Amino acid sequence: MSDFKVGYAEVNINPPLGMGVAGYYVPRYGKGFLDDIEASALALSCGGKQIVLISVDICGIATELVHRYTAEIEQALGLPKEHIFLAATHSHTAGLLVPAAGFKSDEEMIRRYADFVGTRLVDVVKMALDDLKPAQMGYIVGQAPERVAYIRRYKMKDGTTWTCPPINDPNILHPIGELDQRVHVLRFDREGGVSVVLVNYGLHADTVNGELFSADWPGWMRRTLEKALDGTKCIFFNGAEGDVGSTNIHPSGGDMNDTEISFDNEMKSPGMARFVGRALAGTVLQVYDKVHYIDVDKINILHKDILVPANVPAPEDLPLAHKYKELHEAGRDEDIPYAAMELTTVVAEALRMCKLENGPEHFTLGVVGVQIGEVALVGIPGEPFTDIGVGIKEAEGYRMIMPCALTNGNEGYFPMKSAFDEGGYEARTSRYKSGVAEAIVEGAKALLAELR
Repeated sequence: MSDFKVGYAEVNINPPLGMGVAGYYVPRYGKGFLDDIEASALALSCGGKQIVLISVDICGIATELVHRYTAEIEQALGLPKEHIFLAATHSHTAGLLVPAAGFKSDEEMIRRYADFVGTRLVDVVKMALDDLKPAQMGYIVGQAPERVAYIRRYKMKDGTTWTCPPINDPNILHPIGELDQRVHVLRFDREGGVSVVLVNYGLHADTVNGELFSADWPGWMRRTLEKALDGTKCIFFNGAEGDVGSTNIHPSGGDMNDTEISFDNEMKSPGMARFVGRALAGTVLQVYDKVHYIDVDKINILHKDILVPANVPAPEDLPLAHKYKELHEAGRDEDIPYAAMELTTVVAEALRMCKLENGPEHFTLGVVGVQIGEVALVGIPGEPFTDIGVGIKEAEGYRMIMPCALTNGNEGYFPMKSAFDEGGYEARTSRYKSGVAEAIVEGAKALLAELR
């Protein structure tokens, strides 16, 4: 008989007012709150082994900071740091954990906030482990509705590739790629405790904008589900969202209700976050009662390193890159001859070039897999394109596989080979050469095979 147990906890990690708001290359500073910034933890226990999955309302957590946080959890609680799966939801209206170029935030404020988050992560893991109760697990896959997500990279009639082109731009030809609309749901029913629903779906948490802190649409989804499902808590892990946004570039009907076009050509507002969160909560509600329950007689976690070549700049590109970097850090973006998403692209590209001016020649990316019976999660330390998630889900031996972005690190975008030929924001700013996405899929599949 299985001794499978599950625990859950959540904590508030609201940042101080005045702190830089992470998410863009345009500095913003928090003036208030739309809703709470949180961290939640799902503890798993079976066969004498314990694993904890943590979801944090942060744009991304640097790999070095992940190492620090997991070491602190291990020291405080005795849980091996290798047994921790720490993911960011990718909210673009959360606080900074490390100083960022172009921001004038007080570095001491950022350091104190990073320390605070680390303390709260220890707290949430302890509470989740203390909450362990016998449980059964069910799984199911739903389908996201229309108007929620869109491939955000477009081929233009002039032959160029744009990420987030202007709404109704007559130069738009077609999106590059196809959506994966699968919404993965795990349901944990626990003896003498609240149920927990784990949701995995790939979409940028970038629908709010502004200078108010918010968990973005994942927060709306969690709250909506918890209100609709009495005695149930929700934890969210973002999927392969690197090339997926929420903007319909040809809006019609009520698409512009309660939203506006932001500086980067995207549809953003608190109303947009509410819409996306409610719509995806609706998907979960449609399938929640029809999960397929399966026995969990084993849990496991495994880490695998993947070596990939770095996108080192050509020497002739460096003078302009340094010029753009200096202008951006001086707060003079208006002197860079681009606007909207193209400005974001050239600034991010310049920062990438300057950072890699002296190498390294290669990077090591850590991928982590978690097995829960016949279900698996694969954590990727950055922002994978949709096709990475699709490729990983094709691995054999599991009933359901959930790729999770920004897990145990934040190492940037992982575009497909074709994207490097096409161009666009993600490929031009990626720290890796063409082939990184395919290496991640291959490495993840090998990891999943070994995990079993």
